[in-house]
Amino acid sequence: MNPQESPPASRTASDRTESADAWYWPLWAVAAAFGAYFCMYMFRKPFGAATFDGTPLWSIGFKTVLVTSQVTGYMLSKFIGIKFVSEMPPRRRALAVFVLVMIAELAMIAFAVVPRPWSAICLFVQGLPLGMVFGLVLAALEGRRQTEALAAGLCASFIMAGGVAKSVGTWLLNSGVSEDWMPAAAGALFVAPAAFFCYMLWRLPPPSSRDEVARAKRSPMNGRQRGEFLRRHGLGLMPILAMFALVTVVRSIRDDFAPEIWRGLGYQTAPATFTNSETWVTLGVMLSSGLAVLIVDSRRAFFASLAICAGGLCLLLVTLFLYQAEQLAPFTFMVMMGLGLYIPYVAVHTTIFERLLAMTRDTGTIAYLMCVADALGYLGYVVVMIVRNFLAPSDNVLETFLRVSWFTGIASLACMAVAWLFFIRRNAPAIEPVIEAAR
Repeated sequence: MNPQESPPASRTASDRTESADAWYWPLWAVAAAFGAYFCMYMFRKPFGAATFDGTPLWSIGFKTVLVTSQVTGYMLSKFIGIKFVSEMPPRRRALAVFVLVMIAELAMIAFAVVPRPWSAICLFVQGLPLGMVFGLVLAALEGRRQTEALAAGLCASFIMAGGVAKSVGTWLLNSGVSEDWMPAAAGALFVAPAAFFCYMLWRLPPPSSRDEVARAKRSPMNGRQRGEFLRRHGLGLMPILAMFALVTVVRSIRDDFAPEIWRGLGYQTAPATFTNSETWVTLGVMLSSGLAVLIVDSRRAFFASLAICAGGLCLLLVTLFLYQAEQLAPFTFMVMMGLGLYIPYVAVHTTIFERLLAMTRDTGTIAYLMCVADALGYLGYVVVMIVRNFLAPSDNVLETFLRVSWFTGIASLACMAVAWLFFIRRNAPAIEPVIEAAR
């Protein structure tokens, strides 16, 4: 029997709760989610390890064209995912993830065959399926008493995988694989692992009755329900979404143009450099986000997560100040910038939306809210890339990175203050009785 389908009537509610509450399911869930999304990154990000020099398009570097093309497809995928992911039945999520990843691999094979610069279209096609993978994986984790810890493990995958993907890409290039074939070769290495981890996701049982009491029942949302949710909470969500969009822009620049930023810093990179820097970032972010699971009261956890976001943004601004005062080495600078960006970025994924739903008891899913946030974030990134390409093409990547980071840190802190004021003044429903029942 598929564990995500309704169990036979002969099984009692207590039987189902006992099964879903078994000690090993959280370990299974975090391993499945981490592995599935980690593998997805091996299809999406290895191309960033190459420079793609010598093929400018309209006086724009070919790598910039490729990044813009992929991110445009990825951004459109997030808008499609607002409906696709939020309405996807639980039993079909794992299969959908694997099918989407395989479509991306076929696009990478086409990228190797189609001549430049037309091969950039293949990056657009590759981005279209991959943009929906995160929402589908996250949907399998939400609504559980351990969701913050599970989602922190999921987010650790894309922090670490970005560096590992570039290390894999660099290793393939150094082994003699061409720039055009390298992305497809990197993806081929992870087809079998992706299938295995998708099977693990398929085996994951739904939240137990105790989970539903503590965090509210999650169910697919139709268009009317999505609209009602935004009308109720839109004024408070807008500054959170704005902060997330700004952080997404800077985080994406740091991720997609990591080799160029390292060179701008005067640091000689090796294949392991990307993995080493992101390992430290991963550890720090998992600690800050995963511990939110220890806060039982969802209202307190929600506001604590807003404070954590503000702390990460302050770290971002301090890092920029120290670097421009020549007080930080390049490696330390990149690690601290990663922490300052990923702490608020991951807090939205793991805690803010999860505890907002638990606090308000509204019908909804964090997978839907994350699709909205990601769609706006990547739309902002596409706009920044286009503006840079046509208005300031002579700027090097490091200059753009520093300039946008300063603006993001200051503006995002202001957004957090507005969100805090909105939700602190709103009378959230009392949830103490349901928390006690969950215990």
